[in-house]
Amino acid sequence: MTTSTTGNAADEHARLTELLQRLTLEEKVQLLTGRDFWTTHPLERIGLRRMLVSDGPSGVRGEVWDERSPSLNLPSASSLSSSWDPALARRYGAAAAVEARRKGVDVVLGPTINLHRSPLGGRHFEAFSEDPVLTADLAAAYVHGVQENGVGATPKHYVANDYETDRFTASTEVSDRALRELYLLAFEKSIVEARAWLVMSSYNSINGVTATENELLETPLNSEWGFDGVVVSDWTGVRSLESARHSQDLVMPGPDGPWGAALVAAVASGDVPVEAVDRKVMRLLQLAARVGALEGFEPVVAEPVSVEDGIAFVREAAAAGTVLAHDRAGALPLDASRVRSVAVIGHNARFARTQGGGSATVLPEKVVTPIEGIEAAFPGATVTYSVGAVVQEGVAELPLDRITNPVTGEPGVRVSFRAGDEELFGEDRRATSLVWFGGDAPISSSDVVRFSTRYTPETTGEILLGVASVGHSVIRVDGEVVLDGTSEAVGDDLGAAFLSPPSQSAAVSVVAGEPIDVVIDHTIAPSALGGALSYTFGIEPDDSDPAGLIASAVEAAAAADVAIVVVGTNSRVESEGFDRTSLGLPGRQDELVSAVAAAARSTVVVVNSGSPVTMPWRDEVDALLLTWFGGQEYGNALADVLTGAVEPGGRLPTTWPAEQADVPVIDVTPVDGKVSYDEGIHIGYRAWLKAGATPAYPFGHGLGYTTWSLDAVSATPEVREGGTVTVSVDVTNTGARPGKHVVQVYASRGESVVDRPVRWLVGFAPVVADAGETSHVEVAVPARAFADWRDGAWAYEPGAFRLHVGSSLADLPLEASTEMRG
Repeated sequence: MTTSTTGNAADEHARLTELLQRLTLEEKVQLLTGRDFWTTHPLERIGLRRMLVSDGPSGVRGEVWDERSPSLNLPSASSLSSSWDPALARRYGAAAAVEARRKGVDVVLGPTINLHRSPLGGRHFEAFSEDPVLTADLAAAYVHGVQENGVGATPKHYVANDYETDRFTASTEVSDRALRELYLLAFEKSIVEARAWLVMSSYNSINGVTATENELLETPLNSEWGFDGVVVSDWTGVRSLESARHSQDLVMPGPDGPWGAALVAAVASGDVPVEAVDRKVMRLLQLAARVGALEGFEPVVAEPVSVEDGIAFVREAAAAGTVLAHDRAGALPLDASRVRSVAVIGHNARFARTQGGGSATVLPEKVVTPIEGIEAAFPGATVTYSVGAVVQEGVAELPLDRITNPVTGEPGVRVSFRAGDEELFGEDRRATSLVWFGGDAPISSSDVVRFSTRYTPETTGEILLGVASVGHSVIRVDGEVVLDGTSEAVGDDLGAAFLSPPSQSAAVSVVAGEPIDVVIDHTIAPSALGGALSYTFGIEPDDSDPAGLIASAVEAAAAADVAIVVVGTNSRVESEGFDRTSLGLPGRQDELVSAVAAAARSTVVVVNSGSPVTMPWRDEVDALLLTWFGGQEYGNALADVLTGAVEPGGRLPTTWPAEQADVPVIDVTPVDGKVSYDEGIHIGYRAWLKAGATPAYPFGHGLGYTTWSLDAVSATPEVREGGTVTVSVDVTNTGARPGKHVVQVYASRGESVVDRPVRWLVGFAPVVADAGETSHVEVAVPARAFADWRDGAWAYEPGAFRLHVGSSLADLPLEASTEMRG
């Protein structure tokens, strides 16, 4: 309980210093490694409680990974960034903080603000954009939103962690200029303006030095940007005592780690200065004071100041990030009162991806799928469903309404942790895809975990009953062994092995409506993650007749007024722990879309992916929506856009290529342990411009349901270091309905003493206007947008810069100029 009010900064520092002086060296060092997976050490004698951190960034899971404690599933960061709307990003962060406080969480491990350097990056759904300015503005707004509701935000992964392959060991080889102008710039605003309370250091090395021991943790983070928070490691990212000599503050997870007794001894011997330890502890105590975890200090925010309906916000945000990439002859929006039949097609229409795979996964109470949203939005129409093409790879969990816990008789599974014949711990779960990452289950002291349920099949025939986990499993059906096998981890990435393990299955004959008793024994093997376990059991897809699936979908499409085809990726394509090998859609989805488009009267394709995919059929369809991973209200948001209840508000934050071979910067695979960023400052659209290549859809592209004109552009005629250029433009909604536009401002320089991009984004502003309304829009462009990093400092080259104003990188009809003065 808090016992006194806050004073000024000097008073607070003095009181924190007094607490520090009361600690023994052993207590100080203990505080610098986590107590367990998710909490820090408490210390009662100074009034310090534990602090609970939780994975974000697109929701807050809390202390346990448990379907019985559901979380709000927000749209992916790539969806949020498509809104180009800092105000929405701030609300997004506030919503995450409200969830955090509901779950007793003090720190959200997000936002992820690494750049989309290559579209093959496996975790790009969790990050914002290929552009550092767009990323920085949205990330800073997110941080503001989280912290104004009293929860610590953690920009991550610092820095240049833009790939997953060999992420624990690879070194990013990157120039100082590219670091400053791209990869550090993406972080800077979250620190300098939003004042983030934490930063997470990354796994990778930068120019040969691992992040947790890298000088970049001090400069620019502390020395130039004024960061006064806690640098927390990515989980298991601290590997040596050397990191204690650097500006790495907190080792996670605990209780074991490379500091501990070794650090105590190093300080005692003078090998590590005690001042280095004291600075780390002071920052940790200051964080505790900020979040209300330290007696005698009022939290920065006692109660959330920004609270709204989380479900409604998810629905709004998903629509705001939906990009209408293509619309032939006004195919959208659909008039629900006139549509009599809809053919909904696609695996992802029924089993939508609302989030990417990996540690950021949360478990929502309810997901609205596209088929559910469409059925609700077209109440007067006949809605049919065809799978069309199998997308799923590996085992998918069993539906809750088809499984019965044999102990309770309720929907679910009985889970028993056992040592020999003795049950050490049992629990009743409501899913067959389960993760223990913290919590009470005695994983380390158990030999076997047993799963028991009664499954009632929906159809008669043969199913592929299987498991997804690393190790040895035995499946018994009605007492008979149907599978006895072992799965080995693919690769050596802990995250991939833990969260995306391989599957094994066996054929089982079933009869619709006749239950079978399923008992699975899994041998628990030692793990580098200690007391953690992930396990899924269920059914692998039957892809024995792919041509028949397409033919059935084509028949349904030909009979309907409109065919809505939902295509997308799966958990083997976009997840933490591995990069993508292809930008193509998995399975036979490309073939499916072409066949449906040839047969249907009108075809609308919805892409359910977190990052770019190739779409060779894009010119064959009437309308194309890029919807990302839309959160738990995805189906309702999609229906809102399809019917015109809401306009698709998105603009592309990343270039979408026509073919993978066209992408100018694509390699993410280390060579001799190194990923060389040889392209320098030319990534994303900058690289496309330099190569003179044309993508399918350019950076900033997105259509709506109305039309716009831009007029009367002007710009501050000259600017000096530290100043601001104001770009003004009149934006008129020339259509018949309200809508949203995003004014985008790019800079260029005809001749320069340094290599520059052909054009680069320097500012933007979303605007909403009624039909016929004109809005006067002003975009503030800081002088730093024209600077380049040269000889260890920002250089301001004098002379004229052109400013290009418009609706996307490829649609910039207006120009102005400004003069940089010395």
